[in-house]
Amino acid sequence: MFKKVLIAEDHEVANLSVNKTVTELGVLETKYVYYCDDALNLIQKALREGEPYDLLVTDLVFEMDTIPQQINHGKDLIKAAKEIQPDLKVIVFSSIDRINLIEDLFRNLQIDAYVRKARHDGQHFRDAVRAVASNKIYQSPDIRLAMRSKNSHEFTNMDIQIILSLSNGILQKNIPQILQEKNIRPSGLSSIEKRLNLMKEVLGFTKNEQLVLYCKEKGLI
Repeated sequence: MFKKVLIAEDHEVANLSVNKTVTELGVLETKYVYYCDDALNLIQKALREGEPYDLLVTDLVFEMDTIPQQINHGKDLIKAAKEIQPDLKVIVFSSIDRINLIEDLFRNLQIDAYVRKARHDGQHFRDAVRAVASNKIYQSPDIRLAMRSKNSHEFTNMDIQIILSLSNGILQKNIPQILQEKNIRPSGLSSIEKRLNLMKEVLGFTKNEQLVLYCKEKGLI
C-alpha cells in the first residue's frame, strides 16, 4: 500500500471522505489541499526533501474564488506534476463522464485510475487505490463500460512499438531498452505495463496475444 498520498479536492466533505478512505486502507501519511497550486507546491517540496508522494488523488474541476491561482484545473495539475515527477501515480476522482477527455488523460498524461463520483463511488475508489497500488489500471464500472462500448483506442508511437516488439518475440522486460534506443519516452517497465493494461481494457482483451493479433488484423503492425 502507498505510504504518502496527496489529495487535491476543493469540496471539504469529499476531501475528508477521500482522506478517511485512504487512511482506512493503511496509508501512513495523507495531506489534503483545496487548490491545485498548493498541491503542486507540496509535490515540489516533497521532492526537494527526498520524500516524494507515492500517489496524487485529484478532482478535475476546481471552483474559482477570490484567491488567484495559476493552475485551476485538475488536468493541468496532473501535467505539471508529471513533468517534475514522471513516476507519480494518479487517481482522478471526478463527476465528469466525458469519455474523450478520460481517454486523453490515460493516453497522454498516463493516469492510473479514473473513478466517477456517482453511486457506490466509495467502493469504486477503494478498488482503485488497491488496483493502482498493485500497478494496475482502473476505471470505475460505468466508465469502463462506456470506453468498451466506444471500443476505440488511439494508438501512440509508444503503443505501436510495444506491440511490434511483442510480435517479434521480444520479452516484455526487454522492451524498455528498445524504446530507449528509439528515444521514446516514457520507457520504464511500469509505463509499458500500464499501456498494455489500458489497451487491453479499452479493447476488451485479457491477453497480450489477443492485442497483437488485433493490431495485425487492423494493419497497425
